[in-house]
Amino acid sequence: MYIIVVGGGKVGFYLAKELLDEGHEVLVIEKDEHSPRSTFIAEELGDVVLKGDGCEAATLEAAGTGRADMLIAVTGDDEDNLVACQVARARFRVPKTMARINNPKNELIFRKLGIDVTVSATSAILNQIEQELPTHRLVPLLHLRGRAGLEMVEVRIPAGSRIIGKEASDVLLPQGAMITLIVDADGNPHLPAGYSVHAEDVVIAVSRVDAEEQLRRALTER
Repeated sequence: MYIIVVGGGKVGFYLAKELLDEGHEVLVIEKDEHSPRSTFIAEELGDVVLKGDGCEAATLEAAGTGRADMLIAVTGDDEDNLVACQVARARFRVPKTMARINNPKNELIFRKLGIDVTVSATSAILNQIEQELPTHRLVPLLHLRGRAGLEMVEVRIPAGSRIIGKEASDVLLPQGAMITLIVDADGNPHLPAGYSVHAEDVVIAVSRVDAEEQLRRALTER
């Protein structure tokens, strides 16, 4: 595959290195022509650096974006990453775009604007924290690709929840949310129909992001 990486910082460098090791054709676009990063990447990885602004069509044209299989934007600026991906999609018909997101609040916007894959280190760390803190009872598991605003989430049922003893398929949920699976305390999976909810069950649900707080309350409130 021919993969263009926009941004020659540490993320871009190590990403390009791994992709080259896997046998892909890689080009790194580094914006600052006076940056020592360009020289460093060239010294470490060879002639795979193009100096220019990855947001500009002229730079992407020079990079041969029209034949690229994927463009990955990993600069430290969310706006630059978004623009680079949009230009690659709209102007050069790149089949797959991926963007690094520094502010998790921008993730939904990126998806609505057609970016195929978004990666947020902040969100990943927060998800791990939420799994360790009992006060955070709704944990995002993954975004559904091609479905802007939909997530798969995990909710652990606390003792005293008003839904304990009810059949999972009968639990009243907010519009835009649906229980797909329940895992009991012994690790056994159950479908919602015919299964009565117990304390410490883990409920796996698909929900619109804007309905997640309502879903959490519906499953955990006393």
